[in-house]
Amino acid sequence: MALYNQTVDFLSETFSNNRTHLPILATAGASFTLGLLARSLLPQKEPLPLLVSPRTTVLPEISESKNHELPLPPDVLPGARDVDSPYGSMRVYEWGPEDGPKVLFVHGITTPCIALGGLAHALVDRGCRVMLFDLFGRGYSDCPADLPQDIRLFSTQILLALASSPISWTGAESGKFCLVGYSLGGGIAAGFASYLPQLTSSVVLLAPSGLIRDSQISFQTRLLYSKGLVPENILGYLVSRRLKAGPLVTPKFKSPKLNASSALTEELPSQNAADVQILSRKYPDISVPSAVAWQVNHHTGFVHAFMSSMRYGPILRERQWNTWARLGEYLTAQNNATSSGERKPSDNKVHILCGNTDSIIVKSELVPDATAALGGNVVFKFYEAGHEFPSTKYEEVAAYIAELL
Repeated sequence: MALYNQTVDFLSETFSNNRTHLPILATAGASFTLGLLARSLLPQKEPLPLLVSPRTTVLPEISESKNHELPLPPDVLPGARDVDSPYGSMRVYEWGPEDGPKVLFVHGITTPCIALGGLAHALVDRGCRVMLFDLFGRGYSDCPADLPQDIRLFSTQILLALASSPISWTGAESGKFCLVGYSLGGGIAAGFASYLPQLTSSVVLLAPSGLIRDSQISFQTRLLYSKGLVPENILGYLVSRRLKAGPLVTPKFKSPKLNASSALTEELPSQNAADVQILSRKYPDISVPSAVAWQVNHHTGFVHAFMSSMRYGPILRERQWNTWARLGEYLTAQNNATSSGERKPSDNKVHILCGNTDSIIVKSELVPDATAALGGNVVFKFYEAGHEFPSTKYEEVAAYIAELL
């Protein structure tokens, strides 16, 4: 009964922004109760193996001349290519001088990679070769619905993106690459680097997940982690309604707990910031909020990808501590083996950049936890901004990264 009451509270919040949804609330509450009873009696429907992106569902329905009018045009960034893989098609963007320092970006849980477009352009201006890609279930990348969105899938996708390049990113003569991860992408980058540290020249984490304490998780999010407790079709419906009807049409708010709303909205810039950011040189009016809203409504795999990433992705400290510690141990060994005159100490450290007012990645918790997990092999930089700072302060962040390179 306590679980039922908490779930009804979740449903109430989900539909509180619109009184016309109250009948739906009653229906969903009843569906939850019936679902628990029916779950053991009725066979569960097998998920579709592949949920396709708007590349398949939207682009064929409009003329090529109308593509530029979309909130997320398919050529929003230079060097676009679609890469076929056993996990579905994935969208990659790559441009900049071929002989420049290489930088690979991994974006967050809700935003497609355009959120890091301003930062990528700024680094190309500084002579870098950059690569971005849409994580599975975002932007123009398909979503493999029969696999968990965990570090195994994300690491494989990074390797697929690297292998699709016309130039070498991992070979002996490639000069390695700088790995930059934002939000969920920060947790992904830390995990990838802990397994394949020899591929990277440096690791830069922007407001990274991976060390979020369990106390920061809301009951709503615990439902996502409790696979099998609530029937998946009901849980998917609730999350979909919350993402579509709530956070994208209401003012941004500060929540003391990580939930579906905060995970979505904290990556979105404020309206004032969105008005001045230029993420695409070809389409200067493109904004993160409009691109995300379009993605939520038109990508058949987005809700599944969001739920699976919240459930299995590199987010919580309790699940990721050993991963970060493994990276720290590697860096300690590298630093001990390097003579003082060969490399600067910062070269063998993880660089973590964050906003002072970030309500998801809490400074007072991140600093001691990351320092301990990485064995002190970390450098911090803080900006007067929130979680969205990579898409609003991209020139400052680019200057920091370029100095590393």
